[in-house]
Amino acid sequence: KKTELSAYANPRAGGIIALSLDEGDELIAVRLTSGRDAVFLATRQGMAIRFEESEVRPIGRAGRGVNGIALEEGDEVVVAEVVRPGTAILTVNERGYGKRTELEEYRLQGRGGKGIINVRVTEKNGPVVGALQVQEQDQVMMISQEGKVTRLHVREISVIGRATQGVRLQGLEEGDRVAAVTSLVADESDGEAGGPAAAADGAVG
Repeated sequence: KKTELSAYANPRAGGIIALSLDEGDELIAVRLTSGRDAVFLATRQGMAIRFEESEVRPIGRAGRGVNGIALEEGDEVVVAEVVRPGTAILTVNERGYGKRTELEEYRLQGRGGKGIINVRVTEKNGPVVGALQVQEQDQVMMISQEGKVTRLHVREISVIGRATQGVRLQGLEEGDRVAAVTSLVADESDGEAGGPAAAADGAVG
């Protein structure tokens, strides 16, 4: 859902309601928008949708919101981002596989549709853990459930189409899985990726 920022201008000591949740639902992301942006959603089972923010009318804090993407049984949204022009989508799967796909491959669609394939989810690569917007000069950091950390330059990750499995980005021991992924945005002054404090939003646990 979309709510004017002014609706949160008078917080209480115990907090205020941000939205109403149905049973079994949970909040995964909050993003600031300009009112003229596009939104990108990605699901655990490899689907994605990109739609204009203008399709979501502002409602009050206590509202439940509207459907962003139609989910198949057992699927769930794991990523919600405001689209940044000039980026690519880096998708990472549980078994250490990932890929970089040009943003242009995710055509604008109407809100609430089934979306399009973001990545082909198989037993080999596992469900989607995260999908980040990245640029060539950025870096990406992954951490596994067992605590293994891998840091890569985005430019080293293959650019391939949507309906593919990706390539191995992190070698994992038997039974280990990727737990979280985030991008380290390059510092404009020297082109080097910043430390954890410069990490872009998008880590998914």
